[in-house]
Parts: sequence; C-alpha cells; structure tokens
Amino acid sequence: MPDHGEFEGFVSARMERWRRSAYLLSGDWHLADDLVSVTVAKLFRHWRTVRRTDNADAYAQKVLTRTWLSERRRPWRRERVSDRLPEREYSPPDQIGDRTALGELLATLGPRQRAVLVLRFYLDLSVEETARILRISEGTVKSQSARGIDSLRALALIDERGPNR
Repeated sequence: MPDHGEFEGFVSARMERWRRSAYLLSGDWHLADDLVSVTVAKLFRHWRTVRRTDNADAYAQKVLTRTWLSERRRPWRRERVSDRLPEREYSPPDQIGDRTALGELLATLGPRQRAVLVLRFYLDLSVEETARILRISEGTVKSQSARGIDSLRALALIDERGPNR
C-alpha cells in the first residue's frame, strides 16, 4: 500500500507545473486537467517504483508526456470541432511572450515537434532526456527542435511584416 502522505505531498508540490506542461502539450486546459488526472492515477498505482527512482520528477514528466502522446493516437482526437472554417487565414499573435500566444504558436506545430520543444525549452530537459521520454533518437530530437523553432520564427516574421509583404 502506498504511503498516502508522501504521495500527496509529491503531487501537490508539482500539480501546477504538470498542468502548465500538459497545457503546452495539448493546447487545451480541459484536456490538460484530464492528462494530469490520468498521470496522477498512474503514479499512484506505481508509487513504490516511482519513489525509488533517482529522479521522480523526470519519471512523472515522462508519464505525463507519454499519456499525452497516447491520447493523441485515439481516433476521436483526430477530429476537431472548430469555430473557424479551414479556409480562414491564421494570423499569429502580436506578443509571443504572452501565454495564450505561446499556446497558439505551439498549436501550429505537429505533436512530436510540440512535445520536443516543450520538453527541451520549457522544461529545460537535455537532448538525451527528451529522446528517452519520447522514445526517439537524439538526432530526431535535434532535428525536430530545429524544425519547430524555424516554424515558430517563420510565424513570428509573418506577424512582424504582415501577411502581404
């Protein structure tokens, strides 16, 4: 039986960080809350293993990221309800530093690029840690980072110059 007090302390100290991380991955606060809930349940089930690891925070982040990736593979997640028609032109936000703007920019990337950028630059994980969490090669982490950053820069340039320049 897990030590409930120790587990509750571990979770409560990290809950907001996990929630922000899940939001950056998913772009949806409701889905982020669901992802964190599933992650907490998985951590609770395996608490004896988690507490014995060298880095429980990294273990928890790996569980959260893999939970998000698994959720993305579900068939009903491929269909998106939208207020906007697909033909409508996307206009990047004015201030990239704004959390909403960052979420919108990250939403323009594919799931793997988004996961790589969040893990590498928001959570400040190494290339090796990111590769291990996502189960991809270090070279893939590097190339996805470069391509993702290039995509974000291109969107920022469009915003600065305007769409017709």
